[in-house]
Amino acid sequence: MLYFLHYAIFHDVHHIFIYLLGDIAFVPIEVLLVTLIIHELLTVREKRARLEKLNMVIGAFFSEVGTRLLVLFSDFDPKLDQIKKDLLVTSDWTDDKFTRVSRKLRRYDYSVEMQKVDLVHLRDFLQDRRNFLLRLLENPNLFEHESFTDLLWAVFHLAEELGARKDVKRIPAPDYEHLSNDIKRVYGQLVNQWLDYMQYLRHNYPFLFSLAMRTNPFDERASAEVK
Repeated sequence: MLYFLHYAIFHDVHHIFIYLLGDIAFVPIEVLLVTLIIHELLTVREKRARLEKLNMVIGAFFSEVGTRLLVLFSDFDPKLDQIKKDLLVTSDWTDDKFTRVSRKLRRYDYSVEMQKVDLVHLRDFLQDRRNFLLRLLENPNLFEHESFTDLLWAVFHLAEELGARKDVKRIPAPDYEHLSNDIKRVYGQLVNQWLDYMQYLRHNYPFLFSLAMRTNPFDERASAEVK
């Protein structure tokens, strides 16, 4: 109708066909550009939704396993005083503060006094949560978070190592060293993942962040009760 109106006013078929062919030629390019933009927007939105679901999984992990392991390992960390103050997260922390602490923690030499660790309790604790860990590993959203996937595998490996021994009370010195390395791997990844999760909660779920601060595994005076 618009082309007919154009012809009715100007009586110029030649001009109409020049622009008509140009417009038709541009249609595939226009479709391609629009498709790419819409596809990218949908991809970003879908990835955001997957990460949101994954952070719910991370929260469940810390509620069931992670926080308890942090308490257990940090209690027997002989050098904990070097980083303890850096792990007392408060509501005043900024993103820059989280970044600075994260960099410091990645340089920290995580270690645990193995002689003081109750390996029987640790083994039983992890074995009781074996099915829970397996369900987490089956979550397809894990591919979006490589560091958390590595942490899960490290925890599951530690559970397998402890469960494979007939008597963890009587193991030779080289085996103690081997288990110490497994615990060190879990401990270091746990701390860094916990800090990232705290930063996520601070931005997205203030009420969960409040509880996480009050139950901080590195604070000996931590209490869920609001005082």
